[in-house]
Amino acid sequence: MLNYETVFSKRKTLAITVKPDGSVVVRAPFGTSKKRIEEAVNKNSQWIEKTKQKMNSHSENFREASPEEEKALRKKAKEILPEKVDYFSSLIGVKPIRITVTGAKTRFGSCSGKNAISFSFYLMRFPEEAIDYVVVHELCHILHHNHSKEFYNEIEKILPDYKERKKLLKP
Repeated sequence: MLNYETVFSKRKTLAITVKPDGSVVVRAPFGTSKKRIEEAVNKNSQWIEKTKQKMNSHSENFREASPEEEKALRKKAKEILPEKVDYFSSLIGVKPIRITVTGAKTRFGSCSGKNAISFSFYLMRFPEEAIDYVVVHELCHILHHNHSKEFYNEIEKILPDYKERKKLLKP
């Protein structure tokens, strides 16, 4: 029997998620029976186990950085990201107002409403193809502040293989 946490909320469907630490959370509408939740967990047990294994194999990229490693990753980010942003900005025809490097653990990059772009230094643990994808993704948010079809069409113009690159970031 799998261990999991149940969270009841005002929602219409049941959802199962596996967190990066391997814990399982079941989100269910108020009033959902324990039996219904257990059935869903049992039905999806193979997917849950497969996802946990996948996360374990990628956990190295998501583990906490030591102070020395953080310093090295930040240095690397500050060396390579501005060059990449300049290069891809010229291809896309946009310019961010600022680039910052953060220690964000839940997202690799973000673009503010004012077109300031931030990147997590943890991104430096990934292959160059993945880094390029995140840079292009954030720059395309300057054109489209959403994840619409048009947004992904812009990414595809620059990186036709963006779906494969995106997979490199998944746990």
